[in-house]
Amino acid sequence: MNNNWASTYLEQFQLPNTVDEAAGQLILILGNGQKTSLLSMQEEDLVNLHFGLGMTIRNVYQLHQLDSKLMASCGGPMHPDDVSAMIIKKLWQKLQDKS
Repeated sequence: MNNNWASTYLEQFQLPNTVDEAAGQLILILGNGQKTSLLSMQEEDLVNLHFGLGMTIRNVYQLHQLDSKLMASCGGPMHPDDVSAMIIKKLWQKLQDKS
């Protein structure tokens, strides 16, 4: 579920400030095959993306940075793992809404 979008990400996008913005960017970045794969998953299976897509999200969106606006927008101290899970879930919901 992970391609090499991380290397070209910052050339085309600014870091998102909200979970919704992050999910919207991912819809533009991910390939059709990745979106189809994600769309076919059950919500309870999204946790399986933690070490692939989730890790890439945490790294590219710099969720380990103390001054992350994206982390701050989540309403309090949160772990980067939790925020990447929120982004994946929002992405999944957006894809479900489109289909």
